Amino acid sequence: MATIKITQTGSPIRRTSDQRATLIGLGLNKMHRVSVLEDSPEVRGMIRKVQHMVQVEG
Repeated sequence: MATIKITQTGSPIRRTSDQRATLIGLGLNKMHRVSVLEDSPEVRGMIRKVQHMVQVEG
């Protein structure tokens, strides 16, 4: 299965609780933390929700 490397670039401070929960679901909760996940529609949807706080690498 293909994987996606996600790096958190934005702070969850002053964000809504669902965006914070989405970051935790992606395995991110601190700045510059990196998570490698499988490329699935569920993960893509979570990334889309917090796209302003993460950087995605193929």
